[in-house]
Amino acid sequence: MPRYGPRLEGFEYPRPVQTFAFTSQSQPLEMAYLDVAPARPNGRTAVLLHGKNFCAATWVSTIDALTAAGFRVIAPDQVGFCKSSKPSGYQYSFGQLAANTHALLDMLGIERAVIVGHSMGGMLAARYALQYPEATERLVLVNPIGLEDWKAEGVPWRSIDAWNEREMKTSFDSIRDYQRTVYYSGDWKPAYEPWVRMLGGMYAGDGRKAVAWSQALTSDMVFNQPVVYEFPRIAAPTTLFVGLKDRTAIGKDLAPPEVAKRLGDYPALGRRAAAAIPGATLVEFAELGHSPQVEDPARFNAELLKAVSAP
Repeated sequence: MPRYGPRLEGFEYPRPVQTFAFTSQSQPLEMAYLDVAPARPNGRTAVLLHGKNFCAATWVSTIDALTAAGFRVIAPDQVGFCKSSKPSGYQYSFGQLAANTHALLDMLGIERAVIVGHSMGGMLAARYALQYPEATERLVLVNPIGLEDWKAEGVPWRSIDAWNEREMKTSFDSIRDYQRTVYYSGDWKPAYEPWVRMLGGMYAGDGRKAVAWSQALTSDMVFNQPVVYEFPRIAAPTTLFVGLKDRTAIGKDLAPPEVAKRLGDYPALGRRAAAAIPGATLVEFAELGHSPQVEDPARFNAELLKAVSAP
């Protein structure tokens, strides 16, 4: 199996990778990102925000679909993930990651964009839309996590040290088993394997400790910074995509059985979120799970283009 560096050195992205150097929390950092231009521009930009177990590269089919429709596409790796910096001391917050993303777009001269977020990126996209409403043309949430407050539901708190201990046990097999069970309802396709190798290769490489520590810090962020209570304040036109077979819930492994059983009910969570976000449109994929853009790219991309083309 592959072994990659702490910033995914050795793993090639489907498009040229660029780097945004900036200062945050009194330290120099770098955000890797893809900036893909369309052959026939429509004057609009789409920003794709990856999930916690994903990277900018995972958006490859969506990038192709959007650029073919005329969109300029920006797909960053957030600080702490993939090909971006992994500072050992950083106060991770969705507000900070949103600010980092906004600084990148400002550097690129992009004042307004369609913001698309998947999984953890959905929590970030919601925060971005709340923090920068004037810069958010449309909001698209793809199986976002954080549609429920796990702590309020009864999931016990876990320390960053405990998160780190858990992350240090990560392997190719554990990644694959988790995704098969939670993301894809027990199914597995060869198309999913490159993304397991992408993540697993970082944990297998020399930067294993730095990767695990960054993931521990960001897990703490995800668990302790819910955005679900602020959905009614989202002003941007919003489309919510939900694969109904998804059962993702952070900390579910620590929850009492009666709590764990009710967590990650995406059919119910999706409808509740769509009702909470003013004017939101809900698109359900009955036979898909956590990553509809990976499971069925053609269908997902067709629905995404409908959503971003709507008036």
